[in-house]
Amino acid sequence: MIILLTLLSFLPGTGFAQEEQEQPVQESKIQERMREYIQNKLSLSRNEAEKFTPLFVRYFREFAQTHRSYRGDRLILQQKIIELRLHYRTEFRQVMDEQRANKVFKYEDEFRQEAVRILKENRRDRFDRPIRKDRSIIVD
Repeated sequence: MIILLTLLSFLPGTGFAQEEQEQPVQESKIQERMREYIQNKLSLSRNEAEKFTPLFVRYFREFAQTHRSYRGDRLILQQKIIELRLHYRTEFRQVMDEQRANKVFKYEDEFRQEAVRILKENRRDRFDRPIRKDRSIIVD
């Protein structure tokens, strides 16, 4: 989770239009895939998805900014993330029913855990490959 949170911490935290332009492609893809994953898990209608997307983008950016700002104090970081989630749970309830609004964060955590598992697996696979004398990796 730390790896993914570190990746997510590179998201810019200033104005919305400026963030859109400055946001690196990799973080944008992570955000997009997470949003799609959550929308699919929640079975959002097209109308709900259209309303959910801008809210989720704001939440995602604020989450990353919160992580950057408080990463030195784990306890305060956890408190700020809880406060952020409580705020956005109310926002998500305006788009969907209460039960699904509560599950947004469950699915977000599932996505992060799976992403971390994949990153660890890829890193392990990369280091487990035999290396030639010329330092190039032997691909099976």
